[in-house]
Order: sequence, then structure tokens, then C-alpha cells
Amino acid sequence: MRRSKKVIITCAVTGSIHTPSMSPYLPVTPDEIARDAVAAAEAGASMLHLHARDPETGKPDQNPALFAQFLPRIKQQSDAIINITTGGGLGMSLDERLAAAKWARPEVASMNMGSLNFNISNAGGRVETFKHAWEKPYLEMTKDFILSNTFAQIERGLKELGDLGTRFEFECYDVGHLYNLAHFADRGLARPPFFLQCIFGILGGIGADPENLLHMRTIADRLFGNDYYLSVLAAGRHQMPFVTMSAILGGNVRVGLEDSLYAGRGKLATSNAEQVAKIRRIIEELSLEIASPTEAREILQTKGPHDVGF
Repeated sequence: MRRSKKVIITCAVTGSIHTPSMSPYLPVTPDEIARDAVAAAEAGASMLHLHARDPETGKPDQNPALFAQFLPRIKQQSDAIINITTGGGLGMSLDERLAAAKWARPEVASMNMGSLNFNISNAGGRVETFKHAWEKPYLEMTKDFILSNTFAQIERGLKELGDLGTRFEFECYDVGHLYNLAHFADRGLARPPFFLQCIFGILGGIGADPENLLHMRTIADRLFGNDYYLSVLAAGRHQMPFVTMSAILGGNVRVGLEDSLYAGRGKLATSNAEQVAKIRRIIEELSLEIASPTEAREILQTKGPHDVGF
């Protein structure tokens, strides 16, 4: 594992897992997404991982026209690296999932590295009444849902976005996903340095046990040697302990309302910036330094903010 001297904080601003009824602070409209993203960058995030939502209902939506309403504003008001999802919303076709990133030609895009059962059916367990008709069925259908990321789908995403100069946040939900990435690296379809986003605590993926993080790092070391940077995210209550562990191990961190709605036990985060500020305090108390966007670009070897489509 490459150990950069400074920690890259990624902020995942809204995602496609949580629904509006779960928190009044979840950004939904383009104005809210832009506001929260800029504030997260000001708080210390050097990379912003972005989804879009229907501004009326909050349902995940990959229409490039929605991204066009907030990406230029974020770029104008911050220097953060823009990272566009290719996971999209659960149940979307691959064409839908890739559409925004192909239009935006971002410095970085996410790339899920394998199919998995993806069960978030209990995520709305505390919601007494849902605001929108789509929310409850969207969550409940995941009891019988496979998040599809076949080898053909991954290959298409790597080629079509790689040809645009986009680098990748390789999202690995289990150990096998590391081997999948090694396969594409061996074929020359993924090139180092690899930014591995190891994900813990999704039902269907690897569990949020500290031993699993150490195991993921061990296997990544075996497969990629010094050709990768570790980053970690964890779902819900596991978020802060796991990302702190990543920083201690020499890795990077991801926080944001996509991954957890909370700032502490029983306390909803009022913004993405609140989570960024919290992990920044923790990291600096550990005598580690935060990477600026410029430093993160150098570490990850991105193409820079002037060669994007927005």
C-alpha cells in the first residue's frame, strides 16, 4: 500500500440508499446538493462523490440534466475533485448508470467491482410515515435484489470512461472484488495507482469487523503491492470507527450522508460538512495532515479540473 503523507477526505454527499423520510438534512434538490458539497469542501473534503435526485420526490436519478444544475456551481465555488457515481440508483440499467459520468467526463468516477446481494430493506425501520410513495417499495425490493456489476459491465465502464481520461474510485464490497480488479489490471484495463474504496457493513457485502479491514488490506497488498492507495467507508454506525482505523493504518477516508445519516449516537448530522469536520478533527488529533485538492490530484494522478465536461 502506498502511504501518502496526507489523508484524502472524500465526502459522499447524497447517494441513492437513504430516502428523504429518513432525515430532513439529506440533500435532494440541485441547490441543496451544491450547497452541501461546497460546504463539505470548505470543511476539508478534497473529493466530492456525487449522485443526483429528482428534486420533487428525492428519488435517485442519473439524468445528466440534473447533474448540469449543480456540477458547474460546485466547480466554480470549490477546487475539490468531482467524483461521479456509476452505481446510480438501485435497479437502473447500465446505460442509465453511466450516462452522467459520460456527459461530465469527471476527473474521477466510482466503479463497483462485482455483483452482490445489496439488502437495505431495514434502512427505513425508524420511519413511521414515508413522505413519498416510492420510498418504502424501493427499500423493500432489496430483499430480492442483486446489484449487478458483471465482468462485461465493468469492462464497458472502464473502457468508456477510461477513454475520457477519467480515473476511478474502485468500490470493493468484498474480498473477491479485489481479485476482480486484479483481473482488469492484468488485462491493462485498469492502471495504477489504484484508489481502493473498501466498503464495510452493507448487508450482502463484507461485515464491519475490524479484522475484515485488516484482511482486505493484506489481500490488496498481495495483489497490488505498492500500486494502490487504501480508502475506507462504512455504513451507518460503523462509519467513524472504520474510517479512523483507515487513517491510523495509513489510508484515506470517506464520510458523507450517503454512507451514514448520523454525527454520533442518536444524533442526525445536520450537513455533510458536519461529518467532514468531525473526521478532520479526529485525523488532526492523530497528528496526521489533510490533503488539499491539489495534493489529492497529485496523489491520484487525475487529469485536472480543466479537462472535464462541465
